[in-house]
Amino acid sequence: MTSNQTFQLFKQRMEQEEISDIFIKNFQFYYQKLVSGETGFIGESAISPVESLPDSEKLSEENRKIGKDNLSRTIFLKLNGGLGTSMGLERAKSLLKVKKDYTFLDIIAQQSIIGGYQLLLMNSYSTHKDSLHYLKKYPALWRKIPLDFIQHKEPKVDKEDLRPVVWPKDPQLEWCPPGHGDLYISISTSGVLDQLLENDFEYAFVSNADNLGAVLDPGILGYFIGQQLPFMMEVADRTEADKKGGHLAQLKNGQFILREIAQCPPDEVDAFQDVSRYRYFNTNNLWIHLPSLAKMLKKKKYIMELPMILNEKTVDPRDPDSTPVYQIETAVGSAISVFKGSSAIRVPRTRFAPVKNTNDLLAVRSDMYQLTPDFKIIPIEEREAGSLEIDLDKKYYKLIDEFEARFPSDVPSLKNCFLLKIDGDVKFGKNIILKDRVHLINQGEQQITLENGSVISGELELRRD
Repeated sequence: MTSNQTFQLFKQRMEQEEISDIFIKNFQFYYQKLVSGETGFIGESAISPVESLPDSEKLSEENRKIGKDNLSRTIFLKLNGGLGTSMGLERAKSLLKVKKDYTFLDIIAQQSIIGGYQLLLMNSYSTHKDSLHYLKKYPALWRKIPLDFIQHKEPKVDKEDLRPVVWPKDPQLEWCPPGHGDLYISISTSGVLDQLLENDFEYAFVSNADNLGAVLDPGILGYFIGQQLPFMMEVADRTEADKKGGHLAQLKNGQFILREIAQCPPDEVDAFQDVSRYRYFNTNNLWIHLPSLAKMLKKKKYIMELPMILNEKTVDPRDPDSTPVYQIETAVGSAISVFKGSSAIRVPRTRFAPVKNTNDLLAVRSDMYQLTPDFKIIPIEEREAGSLEIDLDKKYYKLIDEFEARFPSDVPSLKNCFLLKIDGDVKFGKNIILKDRVHLINQGEQQITLENGSVISGELELRRD
């Protein structure tokens, strides 16, 4: 069977699911790359480091004024397709409570209402229904523009024969999202891009729903407008903690490019992870000039040609012995290499505050972070972002239900804590204060509960009496 004949199997499946012809053609574009042996690798010989960038902390008051004057023409677009399965969640991750009784969606909604700009979600099939139902409590959000559009889905590719994988135990697992790079196609095929343009929206600020630092900054918006850019990426200084994440680089012609670790040849990983060489990482906070996007899509006949990412997984991600598959993906930030004249701007670390696991969640819920009247979650005045390191025992704290069970009343005070490491099963009582560097150790099989009002500093080996 030829590759074209094999592709027809994918096409038939997608047509049965009523997936748009435009997306099917995009999938075919990447599938042919896979069949032809392309790996999606971007090697050292093709790129060079970025030496310096404009700095958002040095923008003028004029930039801020321009941004404020254009807030009503700017869409606040949140990537909200994730389920948070790594934390044991079964619905939209953005419905998880992060501060007091507020979820990610509450915080995003309040920022939009208070800031006076229109919210738009890119949902997945898995997050669409729950998210929109939850947001009914905010009637001010429901305006002329739809509150969401839904990203596409695609078949997983059987690694052995490059056909659509078959998994009768759970046919839903035969499908996957195509990565958040699908934003450009799905916002178009949904009709939302046309609606935005018809209603005089010209700019979009795009960010992940779980990034609490990604607030719409009028100064950065004003700079983006003043420079007349089609696309701009916010990047932050790379540290050892970021060495596995995507970094900014330049092609030989000077065009910016985003390289993810899945696009790095295996023998060049050391160079990829050299944070002194590749100094900036992608925060996934992006600015898009919507008319430029519409023009490009038409010019490219709706095939963006973003760099391909091949994700190697098993069809059931919870079963390492299930059928090996490829998931063909693209990254939304990789459009920086497609928009001619695209740019990047350095931002402070505070604009990158994602909650990726229960370590992050504990920090944000603690008194080291405060919720401001305009619904920003920021470190308290005497602390800096990243100054608290948390390492919870994955055996007992990785999944959200396990985590919640060990902090049944409230989380401990961490405003004077710089390191919290927990080995073993420890449950927290009320009003506990942790100071300086704390290491709690329970080597036994039975859970140990810390008493209400405990004040702990240093290493403490817990034992049952």
